[in-house]
Amino acid sequence: MSRPSGAGRSGEQRYDDGMRVRREVLGDAHVDRAVAGTTAETADFQDLITRYAWGDIWSRPGLARRDRSIAVLTALIALGHHEEFAMHVRAAQRNGLSRDEIVEVVLQSAIYCGVPAANTAFRIVKDVFAEK
Repeated sequence: MSRPSGAGRSGEQRYDDGMRVRREVLGDAHVDRAVAGTTAETADFQDLITRYAWGDIWSRPGLARRDRSIAVLTALIALGHHEEFAMHVRAAQRNGLSRDEIVEVVLQSAIYCGVPAANTAFRIVKDVFAEK
């Protein structure tokens, strides 16, 4: 069995890798807002998502970032996490998905996540696309 991706790296290395990937995927402006909004209550959470979500999971070599974006968009549609969905539509574009591909992800999700969930996702996609 091979060593897990994060094994052998210090917490600081995982944090640094995570912050780099987080900025590449979400953009500096978003990450800067999140960091600036960190409070005593959310500091541990910000550290957790930077080290674990971004430093361990998003940094793994097993999937390309665009593929990870497709998986994340689908999961967010299914779970109704609309604020996160809008952020990850922007990230998906940064990760190389075209508008047409994002629309296809939402259309595909209608079958497996439900028509109402896809309907809401299409509204959010329209709003995000209008930002540019």
